[in-house]
Amino acid sequence: MANIVVVFYSATGNVAALAEALAEGARGAGAEVRVRPVAERAPREAIEGNRRWKEWVDNNPYDTVASLDDLEWADGIALGSPTRFGAAAEQLKAFLDTTGGLWAQGKLASKVGTSFTSASTGHGGLEATIVAMNMVFYHWGSLIMPLGYAADPSLMETGNPYGASWVSRKSAAPDDSATGAARVQGARLAGIAGALGALSRS
Repeated sequence: MANIVVVFYSATGNVAALAEALAEGARGAGAEVRVRPVAERAPREAIEGNRRWKEWVDNNPYDTVASLDDLEWADGIALGSPTRFGAAAEQLKAFLDTTGGLWAQGKLASKVGTSFTSASTGHGGLEATIVAMNMVFYHWGSLIMPLGYAADPSLMETGNPYGASWVSRKSAAPDDSATGAARVQGARLAGIAGALGALSRS
């Protein structure tokens, strides 16, 4: 059984919805899963200026934020963030910037990594953001797992082969196609991380 951690930043809940769907897919494949948001770092005045952002910060259901222990525990790591100019949000990046100690000890090497995202426009940097998050896995020495198209026939029409993604026009929440792709991604991550872990123990 694989250990999977889903580490994400969500400003309004859309990336959190994808994170939960990915976690559901991993659990369905037999994995033990932790879902961990990173800490909010934006100034309060910026949050107060956006009604949906403020609502999420004030009422989000998570009481445990991501830690380095979660990364060390995991066999597979999923990173999620809204796109910010074609890259991950600063909040996620700030957490990832604390992983140097684990990297230096080789404790993040040979884990399986995958990424997912959301944006407000169709060409707002979805693929670029996923690639940017995956760059971290390269430096860690992790094995990068794309969503691909072959994991499920529905992905040929609805999925982004880089990773689950959602275009949130007019602040819409992720639809069934987007969350379905995230579930497939989670199941795929659990399966590959579990198989790799079994191979390393044999």
